[in-house]
Amino acid sequence: MHPKWLRNSTKTLVHINAWAIHRDPKVWKDADEFVPERFLDSEIDVKGHDPELIPFGIGRRGCPGMMMAMAMVELVLANLLYAFDWELPPGMKDGDLDFDVEPGLTMPKKNALCLVAKPMQF
Repeated sequence: MHPKWLRNSTKTLVHINAWAIHRDPKVWKDADEFVPERFLDSEIDVKGHDPELIPFGIGRRGCPGMMMAMAMVELVLANLLYAFDWELPPGMKDGDLDFDVEPGLTMPKKNALCLVAKPMQF
């Protein structure tokens, strides 16, 4: 239901189901699959302007820390990539990686990703 159609009183709590919005098969091909490549050529972004993707909410009730969170994630990932050499544990091959997820609100991995981080020598 579009938010403009909702009549809200002081005793009514309206919940927008972001989980269902993010898995709408009318909007997303293979909606229940984790396919990050779908955003490479997409005009849709996470900044709250597109109602098809609202991880931080939308409009004036959107997350006030969205810009800080996006900057921090980028900074932390950049520092991890810069400071460490990443490799698979001994005896493990690329084909052994399991990217299956558990269905739910956050879609966590069924099996933890195991990597070995070796500090870079500068």
